[in-house]
Amino acid sequence: MEKRRSLHSQIRRLLGGYAVLLAAIILLVFADDFLEDRVWKSLLEREIAQHVKRQADDPRAGWQDTDAVRLYYVPGRPPPPGLSMLPQGVHDDFWFGGRENVVLVQRVGAVDYFVVRDITGIETIEDALIIGSLGLALVVLVIIGILVARGVRNALRPLSDLAGDIAALSPHHTGQRVVVTQDASSELHVITNALNDYLRRQDAFIERERVFIDTASHELRTPIAIIAGAGELALEQPDLPAPARQQVQRIHRTARDVERLIALLLTLAKDPARLSRSNEVVLLHELLPDIIEDHQHLMRGKDLAVVVDALVPCSVAAPLHIVQAAIGNLLRNAIENSDRGEIHVRLDADATVTLEDPGHGMTPEDISRIYAQMARGGSRDGGGIGLELLARLCEHLGWTLSIQSAPGRGTISRLRLSR
Repeated sequence: MEKRRSLHSQIRRLLGGYAVLLAAIILLVFADDFLEDRVWKSLLEREIAQHVKRQADDPRAGWQDTDAVRLYYVPGRPPPPGLSMLPQGVHDDFWFGGRENVVLVQRVGAVDYFVVRDITGIETIEDALIIGSLGLALVVLVIIGILVARGVRNALRPLSDLAGDIAALSPHHTGQRVVVTQDASSELHVITNALNDYLRRQDAFIERERVFIDTASHELRTPIAIIAGAGELALEQPDLPAPARQQVQRIHRTARDVERLIALLLTLAKDPARLSRSNEVVLLHELLPDIIEDHQHLMRGKDLAVVVDALVPCSVAAPLHIVQAAIGNLLRNAIENSDRGEIHVRLDADATVTLEDPGHGMTPEDISRIYAQMARGGSRDGGGIGLELLARLCEHLGWTLSIQSAPGRGTISRLRLSR
């Protein structure tokens, strides 16, 4: 199997080559000054050595200045004041007599020699060459920088394509996979393989969930419907004894509650977007009286009544059985926590159902505990679907639930059935 290059090594190779080239150009600039000093020192030392040798052969031989080179020495020919202060060594770019010079100060025996070489013309040519060289180097750097940037972009393009493929994945489709080219880096192949493995496992999980939901929807609803239907038939028998009738009524109500609970759980298992496409229009002002009537049996033995304050005509797009279960749960809680008085029900135009009961009320700590229980999905007290499931339902469908209460003053529950 061909070993794939890593993305890290590709980028490192491109940037490393660019850094080496940049360092080489900088080194050449500094090396130019160093080599120039070495060359001038060698040439001017030769001038001094030749003059010293001629004087050794013929003491009467003197130095003849040229247009480019002049020699000063002590004793004999003292240097001008501007040169006499220079220490030994090569001094480049020294301006003397209105010209640019290079000066070598060297001691031979007891004599200090000052060799002055006019480099004005040479420096002009050198400056032009340096500017041209730097310009050429800059052009080369720009070209290579463009090539490096293009190389980095080409190296990162598979990563950008992979990010685009991941962003295009839809949660509503199965069998989706992401693909990278064979020449992509080893890291991208590792990421792709891991992501595709995750997608395969997700498809298997979704399929198992779909099968479970379909099976549960059929296998659970069918016996519950049979129990509820049998209860209705038993209640229609006129000769049914009163104690038995009470038990059958309890069986029938429980079967309906379980049926609504199953419907709610199946609703929570569906995607909200897909669920919204299958919603039906529910007329809340017509549905509320039916829900109140269904819960009248819970008030038997209590000095309690349900008063409808206002039912503003309004509708909401949602599953009918879910709306019934949500409102019925709040009404059930209000009845179970009240002993006497009136439970006031109001429906506002924004699809908000408000229930105000004269119950025992709750402290702020009790309300906080209920909200915490709703948030973590705690245990369910009493009948109905439970506050924690109602909270999950509200979050799933975009509804809003709020509870206000005070000890001895009852509780006010508001359920807004619209986003």
